[in-house]
Amino acid sequence: MNQVLTISCKLKPSETQAQKLEVTLHSFAEACNWVNQNTPAKVMNSVKLQSLVYYEVRNRFNLSSNLAQQVCRRVAANRKTAKQKNRPVKAFKATSAGYDARIFSFFEKDWSVSLTLIGGRERMPLDIGNYQRGMLKGSKPTGATLVKRTNGDYYLQICWEQETPDPLVNPNVLGVDLGRTDIAVTSEGEKHANQNINRVRENHAKLRRSLQKRASKGTRSSRRRCRQILQRLSGRERRFAAWVNHTVSHRIVKRAKQSGESVALEELTGIRERTNQQPRSSTERRRSNSWSFYQLRQFIDYKARRDGVQVILIPPAYTSKTCHVCNYLGDRQGKGFKCGNCGWHGDADYNGAVNIAKWGAAVNQPEGSRLFCSLDRDDAGLLKARAPYA
Repeated sequence: MNQVLTISCKLKPSETQAQKLEVTLHSFAEACNWVNQNTPAKVMNSVKLQSLVYYEVRNRFNLSSNLAQQVCRRVAANRKTAKQKNRPVKAFKATSAGYDARIFSFFEKDWSVSLTLIGGRERMPLDIGNYQRGMLKGSKPTGATLVKRTNGDYYLQICWEQETPDPLVNPNVLGVDLGRTDIAVTSEGEKHANQNINRVRENHAKLRRSLQKRASKGTRSSRRRCRQILQRLSGRERRFAAWVNHTVSHRIVKRAKQSGESVALEELTGIRERTNQQPRSSTERRRSNSWSFYQLRQFIDYKARRDGVQVILIPPAYTSKTCHVCNYLGDRQGKGFKCGNCGWHGDADYNGAVNIAKWGAAVNQPEGSRLFCSLDRDDAGLLKARAPYA
């Protein structure tokens, strides 16, 4: 099994090369906008787009053959994404351009790259550290994306394929319950969150409310300044969440690999749409929607593939409301859980993580899960659960 990895590397172009990079990015963006505006919107196949506009793109925007093909691929991909989200295609900006192996080369000998730009091929060094060197050593990149950041620096997102081991099917499973207060709680009782994370999140929310209020009032210059700060704050929040998710996913996968376990997670696809339909306050809605759990799941997934750890997805229904001791439905209030049958009480997220681990282990047991409790009727004719079968 192969896995595509991407690493961000800073370029060190000369002044002349920086000008060529800027011209190339602007021509690439203008070509994308022209193709999007002058072709039928229903055409989402890159090959068909190429047959319609290939020669015109090359002549009009002075792009090389492969860059013209990359333009068609970029427009086709954006149209497909816009259709899935039921939105129009946004205007393309001069911030990135795609490259494949024919117009991009990586040289490990002197840690440099060669790119096809408008005006010819240019070779420029990489400004990278030991982490990037270790990742790129011995690799054979298959493509890259040229990116210009807001501070004016140029980066290259280098992609390559890496062979990963087949995931081992283990009878032991590490259950992970994702939550709002604690980002992740494992079935071993380890909590991957602390008060500092919640404090940072609440501070960002408070600052954002204050800036939004000021952005709606005051002078024109003060409103513009508030909008600029809000945009910068958005990037800071996004980077903070990505850093926390990277750290949490690394620790979870490392623990599972060391103990020879699989990782079981809840399948939370569509959870926001379902929970947002319920009546809640704006504060509760913000706290539930402000963290990227899907990103955390993606990080766990690709790190687990790299290390040969199996990932199992479990339906989330009743995972934290079912007692992990006797399989009865208990009473959950916030972070607390209490079982009315056996009397067990404790952290609801830990209880859910243990259930996720048990149900994840059942997937790898061909004889069946054996996780159920039988039902009979009491004197009033109501259903009553008995102790679960072992």
